[in-house]
Amino acid sequence: MKGLILNKGENGYSYFKNVFCEVSEMSEEYNWLISYPECCPKNKELQEKMDEDYIWISGLELKRMLYLDNFQWIWGVLSGFSKNISLKDILEYQLPYADGYTGFWRNPITLQHPLADIELVAWDSSCTLFVSKNELIIKKISIIYPQAEDLETYNKK
Repeated sequence: MKGLILNKGENGYSYFKNVFCEVSEMSEEYNWLISYPECCPKNKELQEKMDEDYIWISGLELKRMLYLDNFQWIWGVLSGFSKNISLKDILEYQLPYADGYTGFWRNPITLQHPLADIELVAWDSSCTLFVSKNELIIKKISIIYPQAEDLETYNKK
């Protein structure tokens, strides 16, 4: 399990267009559960969709959505699941949430949802957390955001 925290060097945090457009595995290999989103899309229909407690969306649909409207996420957890895991199985567990989950802030870091492979966490617009079982994805994200810090190193401070 590897993680990154992005909390410096950007004009704003928790914009996910670049990640989904540049890390093809995220849009091609996963379906996404977006839980408790608080965000600012310009598109009214999209804003109404984001008013739900959760959204279930394919990686390609999410990539298209972010390509058309690269809005800022204030709060929320985007959990990526292998395409062979059903929404029914996923919903047997508590929805992931951003504020209050301690597994991001102590070592070893953990994902909230036991069936997820990756989680992107928008934390009050002040930072973004990227946590994944797939170290290659974390490495690719660290190239996109060179000022992102290893989350386990950050937690030791």
